Amino acid sequence: MITHLDGNLVEKTPTYAVIDCGGVGYFMNISLNTFAKLPENGPCKLYTHQVIREDANILYGFLDPEERSVFRHLITVQGVGPNTARMILSSLTVREVYQAIGTAHVATLNAVKGIGAKTAQKIVLELKDKLTKEGFQAEFSANQHNSTDKEALSALIMLGFAKNQAEKAVQTVLKSQTQDISLEDLIKASLKIL
Repeated sequence: MITHLDGNLVEKTPTYAVIDCGGVGYFMNISLNTFAKLPENGPCKLYTHQVIREDANILYGFLDPEERSVFRHLITVQGVGPNTARMILSSLTVREVYQAIGTAHVATLNAVKGIGAKTAQKIVLELKDKLTKEGFQAEFSANQHNSTDKEALSALIMLGFAKNQAEKAVQTVLKSQTQDISLEDLIKASLKIL
């Protein structure tokens, strides 16, 4: 199996890239996220996933191993093929996929073209434990923490506090915490500072 290609990027479009490795051009399907990070041309390394079917030998290319890992997890879910996984990774960043699965936010996945509610639920159900076991828990909790402080900031602004004062109060509370804090407790503690 081809695990990566290191050569010269000779062609790129939003859906595929061609890398010349020793005089052989390799055609790879890519996501929009990979497309956005690729150079215009020149030296390039893409991590690959190879799909061999009766009628085709298809390469999928990824700029980093994390995106390839998420792709491989997604295609293990029944009903999610390589093109659907590529569509998910074109619509969402790797971090957004982790967050959606880790927080069981089915609506984020459901918003991707071609992903129905049942498939989105299946992705969350089947991958949440796998990704947590592989050490992505820190990613999930960091994203949850990030959304909690944004919600707290929004609530304080709606209560009439200036944005910069509210931000300082929220950050002060978060820095003093050694463990996760609920949204309600974060708002209350921030109000005491304000």
